[in-house]
Amino acid sequence: MKRDFQPLALAAKASFSIANTTRELASKNVIAKLDGSDPARRGEYVVYTAHWDHLGRNPALKGDQIFHGAHDNASGTAMVLEAAQAFAGLPAASRPKRSVIFLFVTGEEMGLLGAKYYATTPLYPLAKTLANLNIDGGQFIGPSRDIEVIGYGNSTLDELAAAILKKSGRILIPDTEAEKGFFFRSDHFEFAKEGVPAFYTHYGVDIIGKPAGYGKAKREAYTADNYHKVTDQIEPWWDFEGAAADTRLFFDLGRQVADGDKWPEWKPGTEFKAKRDASLKK
Repeated sequence: MKRDFQPLALAAKASFSIANTTRELASKNVIAKLDGSDPARRGEYVVYTAHWDHLGRNPALKGDQIFHGAHDNASGTAMVLEAAQAFAGLPAASRPKRSVIFLFVTGEEMGLLGAKYYATTPLYPLAKTLANLNIDGGQFIGPSRDIEVIGYGNSTLDELAAAILKKSGRILIPDTEAEKGFFFRSDHFEFAKEGVPAFYTHYGVDIIGKPAGYGKAKREAYTADNYHKVTDQIEPWWDFEGAAADTRLFFDLGRQVADGDKWPEWKPGTEFKAKRDASLKK
């Protein structure tokens, strides 16, 4: 038996109002530049990024009210600082040919605001920027055999990083939590939208000297208990040997790009390639 159903029209109206309080805050990006050693390439750039902000303070909480952000992202900020110190400590004859930018952006937790500001009003032209290397959360659970790249397969930076890791017996693997959309949730995304090839990783979970599943369990525990909470603080058991190894990867990758003859590229079919191609033609 066939029945036809018609939408039910209700003779009713609803109204509502929302009360919202806003306040204006001023915050700043922090930037440093190491000039390239080659005058012909000094006007080309590799940009490291890490966000230095977190969520501030919540006076409604009892006890600790401060969002310390030790992992997210004091750890990434420290790693970029270490890379900057390593570059600055190179002998003059070994300095990278291209200039290297160390950019500590603000407002990441509020919507990538600092990165967006730089990417849309850059101090140095993005058409002359070879790559953005972004660190958002360093390795704190010990040295790992693996490291995950967010947006695996998007650019030729993956192959460069994989070759560097191979020398120390490590591997680069795709994001194991792609369903969480991490590629769109950190500062590199603003550079990618403007066409700059970007490299962003999550720390690995195949931890050397630990049983299978240890790294995954520690990551899940951090997400459940500490992510965007006041409990994101340094713990006595944290092991930064893995962060040191990952910093070496980022240093070596940036140096290779800064000295290389071939620019990193978005791969065919990647949504950011057209923007990059157009900016390079100009």
